[in-house]
Amino acid sequence: MLQPGPPKFQRRKDDRPGEIVAAALAVFSEKGFAGAKLDEIARRAGVSKGALYLYFETKEELFHAVVKSAIAPNIAMVRQRLESFPGPFGGLLELFLPTIAGVMATSAVAPIGKMVIGEGRNFPELARYWHDELVAPMIGLVSGMIAAAQARGEVRAGDPRLYAAQIMAPFLMAVLWRETFVPVGAEPFDINQLAAQHLGVLKAGMLTGASS
Repeated sequence: MLQPGPPKFQRRKDDRPGEIVAAALAVFSEKGFAGAKLDEIARRAGVSKGALYLYFETKEELFHAVVKSAIAPNIAMVRQRLESFPGPFGGLLELFLPTIAGVMATSAVAPIGKMVIGEGRNFPELARYWHDELVAPMIGLVSGMIAAAQARGEVRAGDPRLYAAQIMAPFLMAVLWRETFVPVGAEPFDINQLAAQHLGVLKAGMLTGASS
């Protein structure tokens, strides 16, 4: 005899945090942090404002949840690919650049990142959380891998942290361009073509010849 499943209201209740976070992501992307209203987030999630407060007391808590559920997993995937790569630094670049281009093109990194950059001065907690949870760990990881490659003689002398910034900078520019200027008529950059061309520039400028 089939056992009855959980009642519908229970399944719905279990889904609510994820639905609220998805609604918050959409509203933050469209309205920014200052312009986002909890009333609208609740409405899009299909819950009352009172029900929303059962899970998230503030917009800051919602922002943290958006980062953890919609953005951090993508960064964790990039980290896992980098840390598990067994080859030389040139091959690591060949893996990393298309991967980061895919994340920037398809995830919530771009709209939420633009929001943080645009509103971080007025809401420093957003910038601090974004830096501590995403930016600093990724810069640290890439810097460490560059330093290790320098020790193996594969990468030219130079500040590893500055090299890491140089690797990431074109992608940041491309997504900010897309989020800021493309909506008003500017021609977008093809982020995959950008990654391919950037790879050639980095290999020519960073590698010693001991890496391929």
